[in-house]
Amino acid sequence: MHTRNTWVDNAKGIGIILVVYGHVARGIASANLPVDVKLFQLVDSIIYSFHMPLFFFLSGLFFYNSLLKRGRVGLVLNKMDTILYPYVLWSLIQGFVEVAFSHYTNGDATIGSVLSLIWHPRAQFWFLYALFLVFTLCTLIYAHVRRTYFLAITIIFALSYLADRLFPQSMILGYLLGNTVFFALGIWFNEVMAFFEERRAWLTAAFSALFVTAQFLFHITFGFRYTEGGWPSLLLSMISIFFVVMLSMCLSRAKFKWLQVLGASSMTIYLMHILVGSGTRVIFQKFLGIESISLHLVLGVISGLVFPLLAQVVIRRYNWGVLLAPPEWMSAKRVSPRAAPTA
Repeated sequence: MHTRNTWVDNAKGIGIILVVYGHVARGIASANLPVDVKLFQLVDSIIYSFHMPLFFFLSGLFFYNSLLKRGRVGLVLNKMDTILYPYVLWSLIQGFVEVAFSHYTNGDATIGSVLSLIWHPRAQFWFLYALFLVFTLCTLIYAHVRRTYFLAITIIFALSYLADRLFPQSMILGYLLGNTVFFALGIWFNEVMAFFEERRAWLTAAFSALFVTAQFLFHITFGFRYTEGGWPSLLLSMISIFFVVMLSMCLSRAKFKWLQVLGASSMTIYLMHILVGSGTRVIFQKFLGIESISLHLVLGVISGLVFPLLAQVVIRRYNWGVLLAPPEWMSAKRVSPRAAPTA
């Protein structure tokens, strides 16, 4: 496996573990189980301060090369296959399952809320909705700029993030202002990646220290939470992203195959983990009467990671790929051959 792909999969693996843990922990807290509220809130805020910005960053890494390869129309159509299709399908699948089992879970899903996915994404699927918006916006912008302006564009998006209160309040604009800066950071980082890879050892040490210091100052010294916004949240997110990036580069030498597998399958895990994690919690709490927080966390996270991987194997073996990608007759590549997904 190419070194670049290895560290990116490592980073995605770390990110998806944090995603699954965060949702499992939030499900436990909402289920009236005896959690340590202060500890839960601290860990929750640390994770949510950077784990989704990390995925926007990683999504931006190879954006520009894809844009050059597919063109504007081809890239947007490709993202309709790889982002919008699973967004719609799994929003419906998860939504209707939540409606059917609402008397067992913490949710309040209704058929109306499920069908409003076009203008109101639910649960974890907000990320796919926002990511498609970010991809589309950046496609329009980066198709007309040179690589030398990538850092300047990132700075402009950072300033937009900081000035979000000056813009009209809307969900779509909020998604763009709150996340495009991290996507743009990934686009720029791809241009200077070699510099960081050549200095991975000492940069990992440096960003590890910065990560611990920044998280301590943000959460303990100043008592902020991830919803704080403004420059403290932006700076914390960026430091944390670079910490994960450098750690992932160092881990690429150790060949943590299991972490790479999780990273390579992060989309499948993202789509399915809420159903699996919630189901695990319901079985333990409602039917087995288990209230051990540690047991719920460990088994919830493991099941949320492992069962989607097993489902992916079954999907491939029995040619049920329609659950993850559109069938040939629906694919965007019928509109533009350049939009065909790569293997």
